Order: sequence, then C-alpha cells, then structure tokens
Amino acid sequence: MNAFEWTEASSVDQAVAQLTSNGVVLKAGGVDLLDMMKEHLLEPTRLVNIRNIPGLDKIQFDEKSGLKIGPLVTLAQIESDPQIQKNYGALAEACGAAATPQIRNMATVGGNLVQRPRCWYFRNETIHCKKKGGDICYAQHGENQYHAIFDNDPCAIVHPSSAGTPLVAYGGTLELTSSKGKREILAEEFFKLPEVDVHRENVLEPGEMITEIRIPAPAPGTRSAYWKQGEKESQDWPIAEVIIVLEPDGDRVKRASIVLGAASPVPHRAKEAESVVQGKKIDEALAREAAKAAMANAEPLADNAYKVQLFEALIRRTLLRAAGGQA
Repeated sequence: MNAFEWTEASSVDQAVAQLTSNGVVLKAGGVDLLDMMKEHLLEPTRLVNIRNIPGLDKIQFDEKSGLKIGPLVTLAQIESDPQIQKNYGALAEACGAAATPQIRNMATVGGNLVQRPRCWYFRNETIHCKKKGGDICYAQHGENQYHAIFDNDPCAIVHPSSAGTPLVAYGGTLELTSSKGKREILAEEFFKLPEVDVHRENVLEPGEMITEIRIPAPAPGTRSAYWKQGEKESQDWPIAEVIIVLEPDGDRVKRASIVLGAASPVPHRAKEAESVVQGKKIDEALAREAAKAAMANAEPLADNAYKVQLFEALIRRTLLRAAGGQA
C-alpha cells in the first residue's frame, strides 16, 4: 500500500473542492477502498474522509414524496429502518442479505453503489485485463462460472452492488454533486455497460459524488419480493439475484419491474418478462412463461450456462412471492 495524505471534510463543498486534484479519493466506510489499495488497483495520494459530513447519514420518508437516503447511511441501517421495511421491503431485504453483519454496519450505501467489480481477473494485480487497459477479457475464455450471461462483451463482469438492483427496480434516482452544481439521474442510467466504456461502471464524472438517493412513494398496494442465491447460505456474493416490484390493478398487474443482479455488468431489467405479466393475473403458468421470456436472450459463457435455469427458477418463485402466491 502506498503512502497517502489524510484529510477530513466537514461539508460537501469541502469534499468536492478537493476532488479537483489528481489522486484524491473519497473515503466513507472504506470497505472496498481498502481492498483496492491492498490489491494495488488504486493508489491515491490523498484520502478525504467524508464520514462526518452532517446530513449525509439521514433516512427520510414522506408518503407523498417518497424516500430519501443519504449516501453515508449504512446497509445495516437500511435493513432495519421500519419505514423502508414497510414501504420498500425488497430494498431492506437486499441490503440485509449483503456480506456479513460486521460489513453491513461499516459499508455505506453510497460506497456500495460505486464499488468496483469483484472479477478475480480484475482484482489480480498481476493480470492486465481489458478493464485495466489491456487487450483481453480473460473471463471470456477462462474461469467464468460466476460471470455475466447478458451484455458480457467486451467485459464479462457482474455488477457487485446489493443496493443497485433494488434501486433500479423501485425507479430510484441519484443526486450527484460537484463544484459545478447538482444533477439528478435515474439509477437505471447511472450504471454503465462495458460496451459504452470498459474502464468505468457508472457515469460519475471526475469531481462528482453521490449526495442523495431518492425513491418515489409506492403506489397503493405495491408489493415487492427479493431472492438471492449464493453457493453458501450466508456471507457470500450472489450468483443470482432477483428483485420484483408489482403495482396492482385489482387482481392484475398494472406495472411490473423485474430486475436481475449478478446477470450483467449492470442491474439487468428483464423487460421481456415485464411485458409477459403486464395486465394479467399472476399464477404458476404465467410466472413460468415470464421466467422463460426473461432468459430468452441470454448468452452464457462456457461455464455459467447453469445460471439460465437458476434465474428461471428464481424469477418464477419471486414473482409468485411478490404476487402473494406460494414460491
């Protein structure tokens, strides 16, 4: 690990002002940051601690305007917040399924959204893969059992954020702040595919930071469900993840949001499945049809074709769970 300066920011303005210099990195929970520094994938000249900036660690809910979450809120706080549990249950469940209790009490939601991929080729400091400026994505023809089955060219990473998938499913937005001012962007547009820029996973510009996460108020009767599948019962990265949000119209679906994690370099909207359930009453047969539609365009690699069947099963189960049926 390289030597670096340490500074404290007491305001957002102080933090973004320092980001105008090369080699300056923000530090919140520091979970992924420390990993990156140990792996020599990131060698900052200065760390700016933003953990003590007032107002960035608040959770606010209003029945009309919805939910506001500061980027310094921890995953554990999201998991245990009563209003989030009541109105955005899948978000609470997803954050509660991430990593370990110790990490959830350290890791901030802002840091979780911008963490770097966990691909073992990218994380190996001796391998100069395409994401690090090389010419080869080693996962394409190497060990790829946990990698993407959608949008896996030119880079086969899966996005690592446990908060990103539900944020997309709930139609959330992010407030981004720099010394030039603020802008708001849909969560679905925040994450960037490798075909757009193989070296980046999001649209954060140099000098920008996340200052607020916003999720609209749920429509009356909205139901949601979450399902994570890992190789181990706990403390494991997901190999497949499904979040479904259903807005009802009587006993039929007025609007559905079906988002997959660990399927693509970004949270993957299963729009084909959403179209299948639109305007219909969900039952076992429809859930199976939607799950098949979601996987119709999958392009698995040599070692991860099992994910297609796994996702089909999880989508079916999660749809039935969200609709109030048996999974």
